[in-house]
Amino acid sequence: MNITTKYHGAVKVNEGEILHFISGIPGFPDEKQFIVLPLEDTGFAVMQSVATSDTAFIVTEPFLFFPEYDFKLEEQVIDQLELRAAEDVRVYIILTVHDPFEKTTGNLQAPVIINTKNRQAKQVVLNDGVYKTRHPLFGQKVEG
Repeated sequence: MNITTKYHGAVKVNEGEILHFISGIPGFPDEKQFIVLPLEDTGFAVMQSVATSDTAFIVTEPFLFFPEYDFKLEEQVIDQLELRAAEDVRVYIILTVHDPFEKTTGNLQAPVIINTKNRQAKQVVLNDGVYKTRHPLFGQKVEG
């Protein structure tokens, strides 16, 4: 399947790699299908809407920058995504990119949780008060 993307232009994607967000993501309830397109050799990727070329988010795996990042998913989320094993889970955080890039922040309060087996995904808002929406990626330690 071919899609038009915000950062990569026209690309061919494997339909089996499309993520399915049952309820969309906060602020974008109608955007239910995304594809993750790596930004080569950077540790970053683009989570691109399949339907809307201008809807794309820069993401990263939080553990690359915050090895101590830890949270517990509610049973409802585990059931909704049909998660059965920890190795089937992939976690991304959405970034707010700043200029200069060293001031970029990550949203640790609302990680994107993906079931790698069935491609179901959800942006989960953590309500424990430990994490914030704008944690600096570079130079600050996060207590979890």
